[in-house]
Amino acid sequence: MELTKTKRFTALDIFRGMTICLMIIVNTPGDYNATFSLLLHANWHGFTPTDLVFPSFLFAIGSSLVFVKSKWKDKEASQVFFKIIKRSVIIFLLGYLMYWFPFFDWTDSGSLTFRPISETRILGVLQRIALCYLAASVMIYYFTPRQLVISSVAILLGYWFVMGVFGDYTLPGNAALMVDKIILGASHLYTGDGIPFDPEGLLSTFPSIVNILGGYLLGLFLTKTDLSSYRSLALPLLAGISLLFVGFLWDFLFPINKKLWTSSFVIFTIGLDLIVFSFILYLTDFIKKPWKFKFFETFGVNPLFIYLLSEYLAILMWWIPVGDISLFDFLYQKGFSFMGPYVGSLAFALAFMMINWSMAKWLENRKIIIKV
Repeated sequence: MELTKTKRFTALDIFRGMTICLMIIVNTPGDYNATFSLLLHANWHGFTPTDLVFPSFLFAIGSSLVFVKSKWKDKEASQVFFKIIKRSVIIFLLGYLMYWFPFFDWTDSGSLTFRPISETRILGVLQRIALCYLAASVMIYYFTPRQLVISSVAILLGYWFVMGVFGDYTLPGNAALMVDKIILGASHLYTGDGIPFDPEGLLSTFPSIVNILGGYLLGLFLTKTDLSSYRSLALPLLAGISLLFVGFLWDFLFPINKKLWTSSFVIFTIGLDLIVFSFILYLTDFIKKPWKFKFFETFGVNPLFIYLLSEYLAILMWWIPVGDISLFDFLYQKGFSFMGPYVGSLAFALAFMMINWSMAKWLENRKIIIKV
């Protein structure tokens, strides 16, 4: 059986849809302090299922670049790079504006004051996606698959060297924080960990490029492999298991850490993504009664737009006051808190996710694909 273009996109949409679905759920619990541990990121070293969401989205971007590259063949290099740079800039700006939005803050007296740009976080999830997409696209344009593998190994080893020589693996003493403070300034960093520290910082963006390259290499393998036998699924599955083992061993020397995006974290998450993607392909293409996964596929058609919608909607709900609390807290307390803290918090996240899914379904039904 040859894997058709339609089926490749279907499996990719399902994979992306799963990541978007989980991303929305983990980002919008009704009460963050009453969240099941599986839906929380690791505090520092270590790994939870939630830590797989972001690297999986990068992995999916890499897989889709296989199809994008096929469109580059008939274009001049200047045209290709213009599109790559344009898309990267737009995604970066969308991410930056998201952290600045809604541009005003409430004062204690109930009036609005302009939110200064000097206190706005510069980097973030979309910004990292933009930077990784830019770097990975250029590498994919020029490098052979073998050169991409060598480059990936060099990036991961180089990052390990820099992090080990110029700092330690603690929150206040790591080299990634030092670089961000020097280049960006502490006022432009994320402060959710108690001190100014950006988990999507500049230095840690380099190893995250490899997550995209890993997805690309998988997609390239699938397009060039005869899928008439289960060998085509066995190889990615075995590769995934092998990378899990390597990541586990590397953890003893360079701890698995999502916030530092350590090299062991990259290897470990790519291994998991290979395994998950293999199972999706098996269930959608290789059994007599294929699984549809239509719910997740709906999310995967317009992943970037739905992610932005969920973030902007949540920000507005936090920003709009209802008495002494936010609209977000008001809706949670009135509609979900009666279920108990943990169940109610999860139920709110699921309901919020379904609101965004409804918009994704509306777009899908009308065959609207919003591209950047």
